[in-house]
Amino acid sequence: MHRRTFLQLAGAAPAVLAATDRKVPKYRVVSHYQPAAQPGMPGPYPGQVASVHAEKCIDEATEKPDPAVVREMMARGMRALTGDADVRDAWARFITPADVVGIKVNCSGAPGIMSSPVVVAEIVRNLMAVGVKPDAIWIYERFQEQVESVHYDRYVAEGVHIWTAETKWTGESKRGSEPYDPATYVEATLFDEDDTRSNLIRLVGGRFTKIVNVPNMKDHGAAAVTGCLKNVAYGSFSNVARSHSGTETNTYSFIGTLAAVEPLRSRTVLQVMDGLRGVWHAGPFSLNRRFRFYPKRMVFGTDPVAIDRLLLDIIDEKRKAEHAVSVWDRSPKHLGTAVEHENNPDVFQFIREPGHVEYAGRLGLGVYDLDKIKVVSIEV
Repeated sequence: MHRRTFLQLAGAAPAVLAATDRKVPKYRVVSHYQPAAQPGMPGPYPGQVASVHAEKCIDEATEKPDPAVVREMMARGMRALTGDADVRDAWARFITPADVVGIKVNCSGAPGIMSSPVVVAEIVRNLMAVGVKPDAIWIYERFQEQVESVHYDRYVAEGVHIWTAETKWTGESKRGSEPYDPATYVEATLFDEDDTRSNLIRLVGGRFTKIVNVPNMKDHGAAAVTGCLKNVAYGSFSNVARSHSGTETNTYSFIGTLAAVEPLRSRTVLQVMDGLRGVWHAGPFSLNRRFRFYPKRMVFGTDPVAIDRLLLDIIDEKRKAEHAVSVWDRSPKHLGTAVEHENNPDVFQFIREPGHVEYAGRLGLGVYDLDKIKVVSIEV
């Protein structure tokens, strides 16, 4: 195993992102859940990241991952994060046999980009290795039609639940179900919308005791990137698309505000970023394969802010290599229509908000300062 200290990229966010003149909506957070003594975010390893690269983890032509290589990547990443010699001991730091575990996947770009079923299956295997029963494992996401295109059921043990809150990307809850908790929500008027509440998925508080977050490495048309923070926040609450209107969004403050709500903050104990493939423009979807790329990397940690801060640079470096506008560029001159944005990497549909990662750091969700983030890089 080759292991070295990862050298951070020198670029820093423009000073404008740290300014205090941003208009932040007045949020009303309602939750009866109390925080854990040590909340899962940023967890026991703030500012610490294990990054594992494997050239043979995925075939770029077929986009098929190699399960054996993925298994090795996950084992080395977890051991590097925790310092344990046995990967089972590493997982046991976060999960006990008595836990009910939610696995928050990302399927918004499926089938082009999603939390790989090979990666998710390896997480399930490790959970079972520390004693979690299959029927205590829940793969969850908001939209059924997106999840069904991935076929997680073909990869995981019988008995593992695959659950979605809504049928389609229309806000329609599944019939006969009450997927969201009416007593746990964030209320705010963002753009004079009628429904001003975003409610937490009921399972997060009512059933799950731990959550493993499995985002991708993706560009995002509004938030600049969609990584750990956005996946667990927007993927665990209802009525979040209301944060976008016209060319403006409230993703700057809304993402971190949602992620900080209890019990989501305390129960999200592990971040496993699936970067086998990624999207460098027009995310979170992946309609145009031209904008997919292959970092061939998995990133492990408990600190979503630290991982997402690194993701900003990963996406920006790829955009620079493609001679596209920087992920940090918020100039209105780059605005265009949705169709233009989907096909032109120099056109954005919204004024983007990469500062949402720093904002989440100020809420205590993790470490944003690159100088304080320690990354161990491993080559498989």
